[in-house]
Amino acid sequence: DEVAAIKSTTLSGADTAALFAGRPHWAKAGFDALHSGSVLPTEQDTLIVSLLRPDRLMEFIRLFILYDRKSGKIAARYQQAFGIKSLLAQVSKIRPDGGREGGVIWHTTGSGKSNLMVFLCKALLLDPDLADCRVIVVTDRVDLEKQLSATFLTSGAFGSDVASKKDGEKAKVQSGRELAERIGNGNERIMFTLLQKFNSATKLPECKNTSDKLIVLIDEGHRSQGGENHERMRKALPNAAYVAFTGTPLLKDDKTRNKFGPILHAYTMQRAVEDGAVTPLVYEERKPVVDVNEAAIDAWFEKITAGLSDKQQSDLKKKFSTRGQIYGATNRIDLIAWDIAQHFSENFAKLDLGLKAQLATDSKLSAIRYKVALDATGLVTSAVVISAPDTREGHEDTDSTKDPEVQAWWKANIGNDAEAYETKVIEDFGEDGSPDILIVVDKLLTGFDEPRNAVLYIDKYLKGHNLLQAIARVNRLHEAKKHGFLIDYRGILSELDTSIQDYQNLADQTQGGYDIDDLVGTVTNVSMEYKRLPALHDDLWAIFSDVDNKQDREQFRRVLMPQFVESETGGAVDPNQKTREDFYEALTSFGMCLKLALSSRSFFEDGAFDEKTIQGYKRELKFFTEIRIQAKRDAQETVDFSAYETQIRNLVDKQVVGQEIIDPDGVVLVGEMGNIADPEDWSDEKTRTEA
Repeated sequence: DEVAAIKSTTLSGADTAALFAGRPHWAKAGFDALHSGSVLPTEQDTLIVSLLRPDRLMEFIRLFILYDRKSGKIAARYQQAFGIKSLLAQVSKIRPDGGREGGVIWHTTGSGKSNLMVFLCKALLLDPDLADCRVIVVTDRVDLEKQLSATFLTSGAFGSDVASKKDGEKAKVQSGRELAERIGNGNERIMFTLLQKFNSATKLPECKNTSDKLIVLIDEGHRSQGGENHERMRKALPNAAYVAFTGTPLLKDDKTRNKFGPILHAYTMQRAVEDGAVTPLVYEERKPVVDVNEAAIDAWFEKITAGLSDKQQSDLKKKFSTRGQIYGATNRIDLIAWDIAQHFSENFAKLDLGLKAQLATDSKLSAIRYKVALDATGLVTSAVVISAPDTREGHEDTDSTKDPEVQAWWKANIGNDAEAYETKVIEDFGEDGSPDILIVVDKLLTGFDEPRNAVLYIDKYLKGHNLLQAIARVNRLHEAKKHGFLIDYRGILSELDTSIQDYQNLADQTQGGYDIDDLVGTVTNVSMEYKRLPALHDDLWAIFSDVDNKQDREQFRRVLMPQFVESETGGAVDPNQKTREDFYEALTSFGMCLKLALSSRSFFEDGAFDEKTIQGYKRELKFFTEIRIQAKRDAQETVDFSAYETQIRNLVDKQVVGQEIIDPDGVVLVGEMGNIADPEDWSDEKTRTEA
């Protein structure tokens, strides 16, 4: 053992004399007695040898210390240092096709990924072989871009201790056209852009750079590894190194690793908790009990659907059951809101610690109803941060964007300046005073870092990486926080356990040297599926071969519209039914293939599909999807849910009554999950109460 050998090395007489010069004789006598036999190294010895040996100490000083104008001196944590070393080794490699190698840094949310990026930029500048590389930082949200660029600016990443705010602003790309110009002709060492800007930028001829001296840093890589924009970025920068930073890689089909390469370094949530880098999380399930008058609801359905076809009745019931109508009932929300208000008031507000909370719900309407209900308690203050009413958020259904209650609230409270409203709410949330609780749907459940945030109240179905991203909102360190609290009103205990176990398994694979080459064959065949597009496109149009005027929607509609005629047996038959079925099948096949193509690098590299063809396919998919909606309504196969939504909502609000909240037997430390077969057993085996 190196440390033991160093500690056991006998000092020369001259060194010993110099060490004890001017010290009492008994000090030297004690030293000689200690080293008269073998001596075991202590943890302090290991630390000294590991950090202070000359080569490592000089490397640490040179690469892993930042001077931030706001925070002062910042020394890299060990996971940042080892992550950077892994990255430097990887991006120094050139692939056989001339591109630069990349990979994934999996560091749990809250462990300092922003500073890690800055450390990397500094390390690149000091590496002779990589100093001339340009860095492009890609995010998918304006607030993340603003946060990252501010971190780069204050820490001197732009190469100057006196970099002005203007320098940081110049680094941010403002439009797709500017992005195209900078990619093709720019020389900025660092620039920031939104992933979405590649969609318009790549339609311009100058948006191409085949240099391997480009390193693309992608924040929250689990969200941006799929889809058309990612492949357009790859097309514009074919030989760049792509490095994804994520706290939660996508597990399904190993998508994050397939897109970016191997996981180069992992730092899991459990490890961060052990190190004290993030706050431990405590889970508590509180079960709302509601009384549903099913007989009244069934009677209403029978009455209202009497004139509908069997398919329409089935469609309406399906939409009713999948819209979470019961979860959004006013009486249920009132019940939970009162419980939340009491819980926060008793456990946080009265202690005057300056801590805050988030409430995650599954729709904009529920968010607004929670705001009204919380205000009515008089115990807490709250604010709502949601996307505009005409914007889908998370897994919201399209029809929910038209809700008049949501639109009325938006007009009265936000108006035309959503950005200013959101900025003010977030700033207030980070200070003492109101709001106590931030109510969200999808926004601010990822990438929102506020140390005061101590409680996440959950009334929303979450799973996998979305769940782990959400719970990490309350794991930031704060002097007043011992734990972050997860209060669950939706019953996601099993999902939380499963998600943590899945990521523990992935961590084990990563630490065990999991090889990305094992996965390559699983995606090869899929990437060539796009070659079927022209044939599927022809099949779709063949159904409408008799349409004379391709600009006339009514002619397309007539091809599919029911035309009942008398059959040989005297009954009525619809000869267009087979046409509709063929159309539905052809459109589904074309749509699925196009979606796959837009996520395939081979598709964009294939010269047979130019930009005009791609845009034409997308327009036609949208057109035929609208034709399908109309055809289903003409054939009485579906109903317009919005025509019944107000009636259904009023019915549910009347027939669903909130009764009580069942208190939990105890709480569970999230770090202990994933190690027990049945989460339901925790009420006896694993629960404990911790303040």
